Amino acid sequence: MLDQRPHDSAISALQALLGDRLVTSQADRALHGQNESYHPTLLPDAIAYPENTQEVSEIVKICAEHTCPITPYGAASSLEGQHLATKGGISLDTSKMAKLLTVNAEDLNVVVQPGLTRIALNEELRATGLFFPLDPGANASLGGMAATRASGTTAVRYGTMADSVLALEAVMADGTIIRTGSQARKSSTGYDLTHLLVGSEGTLGIITELTLRLQGIPEAASAATCRFNSVEDAVNCVILTIQSGLPMARIELVDEMMVRGFNNYSDAGLPEKPHLFVEFHGTPAAVAEQSISFGEIAEEFGASGFERAEKAEDRTRLWSMRHNAHQANRALAPTKGILSTDVCVPISKLAEAIVEAQRKSKEMGLSCTIVGHAGDGNYHCGLNVDTSDPEEMGRAKAFAGMLNESALRLGGTVSGEHGIGMGKTAYMHAEHGPALIYMRAIKQALDPQGILNPGKILPATNQ
Repeated sequence: MLDQRPHDSAISALQALLGDRLVTSQADRALHGQNESYHPTLLPDAIAYPENTQEVSEIVKICAEHTCPITPYGAASSLEGQHLATKGGISLDTSKMAKLLTVNAEDLNVVVQPGLTRIALNEELRATGLFFPLDPGANASLGGMAATRASGTTAVRYGTMADSVLALEAVMADGTIIRTGSQARKSSTGYDLTHLLVGSEGTLGIITELTLRLQGIPEAASAATCRFNSVEDAVNCVILTIQSGLPMARIELVDEMMVRGFNNYSDAGLPEKPHLFVEFHGTPAAVAEQSISFGEIAEEFGASGFERAEKAEDRTRLWSMRHNAHQANRALAPTKGILSTDVCVPISKLAEAIVEAQRKSKEMGLSCTIVGHAGDGNYHCGLNVDTSDPEEMGRAKAFAGMLNESALRLGGTVSGEHGIGMGKTAYMHAEHGPALIYMRAIKQALDPQGILNPGKILPATNQ
């Protein structure tokens, strides 16, 4: 008799439960083993497509019985390999759990399934006068955004996913279904399991439902771009803007290399200098006042080339350019891959951090673009690398390591929004020290078999 593969017994049981929604084809496995960054392709043994929480519970119970790894899968837009099946097993695809369940307009919240994407949610909310403001750029699934504690360009005003999740439903490692939080805006009852699961990247439980805060669509909005002679001038403009209390909806920094990418990719026609992309929300009078105040501050730091976007289509075009930074980065070296990474520092240290990153990338012979959510000190470096060239990959990873060490030295964190996944586990001890012991204890208590998204967040015990 032929030996069975390690997870064949679990797959057989799941096939009986799900029928044709348990898929083992090579094409589907290959699709679920890919990622947007430099991590290797890692194929799951099978893909499960549940339609509701109860099915997720049954899937997890079977996996627990057979000690089969299970990795949640949303829109696969994560950049640190969170959705990759490092030990095979089951990829749990939430694309069939993509419903808007309830809109509680008077309470400014909405209940959704995890597979619904942020763009689809806002399209369904359009008639209500409400919107979900978080905008990480990619059309990510809301479950994935919660699992990675995502944020994006609007975090400077509306906060991160940690601020947006009021309550959730999750399936734990033994298949138990729990609910945490409520529609109330605050609570002081017990441990905050909601925010333990938000940001846990599917390693402690699988999110199957979310209650999210909404905002009223602003009466008016205005966007603008301007350029500076140096990164220091642009960042100092940001710092004074924030200190002045201007309620910026977005304030994004792009360096001169990123501008070159925009010009190559979308024929933007921008001078190759550091730029700020900004947006204001509020009443027409407030937006006009904010725009004038920002312009006065920017001029103090030598800003020029102001281009304003008042119409919705013009703002959409401007932010589409910013959100296409990943593709624009590829346009700088179409035959190469992208190593994309992020760190976050206090905004007072942002200029120092970015200038150091620019200098180091040049010294190491690397093509590097920088974009930043400047209002909260979070910036991203995109390296064009030949992933088949070990020497170039070695330099790129050394550069990423330098970024992490620099962020910690400056009082920051190794990730502001990409998360840890499998890409940054080596830096968890440097950032968290003895607290890592307690993280391991939580993982052991909630997932004693280690079947939930193994290989993510926590480094191996010998690291």
